[in-house]
Amino acid sequence: MAEPGVPLACSRIHRALSRPNHLMGADRELVLLTGLATVILIFVVLTWFSVLFGMAIWIAVIGVLRMMAKADPMMRQVYLRHVGYRRSYRPTSSPWRRY
Repeated sequence: MAEPGVPLACSRIHRALSRPNHLMGADRELVLLTGLATVILIFVVLTWFSVLFGMAIWIAVIGVLRMMAKADPMMRQVYLRHVGYRRSYRPTSSPWRRY
């Protein structure tokens, strides 16, 4: 509890240091990976259909990624952490403890 008459210390939290790293409103790494995949599709196949198909995929996936980022800006990191967890853990203080 603060003593009476002593002001509390205030610290500024800069927005640039606390917000997630996004590109085009979606997770940066997923946007770049999607862009790379569509560019590879376009330049490997080299037809007008592949250009139109690649652009359609790009627009659709960016829309989905933006909705995902709007729901939870850290969803990719949370999902990757979730995948690493086991289905259940033994009720012991250590995984090496005998029953």
